[in-house]
Amino acid sequence: MILLLLLFLFIPRVIGADVCSDKTDQARIECLQAESERLSNQSKTLSNQIAQYNNQINLATLKIQQTEEKIALLRGRINQLEISLDDLTKAFSSRVVETYKLARSGSTLFLLLTSGSLNEVVSRFHYLQLVQNEDGNFLQRLQTAQVTYKGQKTDQEELQKELAKQKADLDNQKRAKANLLSATKNDEQRYQQLIAEAIAQLNISRGLGAETFVRGISEGENIGFLIGSSSGCSSGRHLHFEVHKDNGLEDPNRYLKSIGFSYSYGSGLYGYFGTINPQGSWNWPLNEPISINQGFGSTGYARDFGYQNFVHPGIDLEASSSQVKAVKAGKLYRGSINCGGKYPGVLTYAKVEQDSGVVVYYEHMYVQ
Repeated sequence: MILLLLLFLFIPRVIGADVCSDKTDQARIECLQAESERLSNQSKTLSNQIAQYNNQINLATLKIQQTEEKIALLRGRINQLEISLDDLTKAFSSRVVETYKLARSGSTLFLLLTSGSLNEVVSRFHYLQLVQNEDGNFLQRLQTAQVTYKGQKTDQEELQKELAKQKADLDNQKRAKANLLSATKNDEQRYQQLIAEAIAQLNISRGLGAETFVRGISEGENIGFLIGSSSGCSSGRHLHFEVHKDNGLEDPNRYLKSIGFSYSYGSGLYGYFGTINPQGSWNWPLNEPISINQGFGSTGYARDFGYQNFVHPGIDLEASSSQVKAVKAGKLYRGSINCGGKYPGVLTYAKVEQDSGVVVYYEHMYVQ
């Protein structure tokens, strides 16, 4: 049974790598796009997510190869055009000089004085006109070649920009995959734990908790304490701090004042778990020193674990003290949500409705 389960978990990775390998370039692109969509619609497992990243990396690599081939072909055409333009320009310059000499010698008086008969005058006059007409055609061909050359150069510049973007996309996909593996340590249980926490935070953001009014509170008042260990939708002690206003999500960095803090993860994961930049006036809900477990905003973590608009809706933090304080005065509510998954149980939280219309959530804590 365990063997079958392991085989099931790793099937998507094999499919993602091999199912599109025997097709032409364009067909492979379409196949990889369809495979990525199929995987994104499946139930979330770490192996599925990695397979999806592998598809996206293969897709980006294939597009880069196609663009580089187009650039190489265009570069060859441009080189030929440069040679043709150089030859045409030299030939035209030479013709212009000769035609100018011929035109001067082709004046009516000169033709009459140097021709043996009227027929010779007419013949020489018509010849001069033919030469001048041919020069006009020659000039038109030269101008057409110049326009074509400029167009090809513009196309090359656009392809170079597209190539740079594709390479940046590829780097981002590779970095995202590496960050996911680093964050989860390639462990399915850790991945499912992060999903459970994400779902719980989304549920609270959507107001799905059962809430009870407790009392009015003042700024800085102790409102409860952090749960000391793993609990519903949480692998360990931390506070999720989230701010709302006018039914919309707010960036806590706009409200919390600047203080000294540290991160619980290395700089290599700053882009994945996010960073903070507090610039407001509120005191923090925990006593210093404070350690940040996750920042607010659009992060790789928020993308991988299905947050709405790929945005982590708050700041996750912890401190040596478990006491939680109200950042502003208001009405205190106690709330809870039932969690399933790897960390089943009840997620408890506090909600404070401030007089200014701002609503603050303090998650993974008991209200006192």
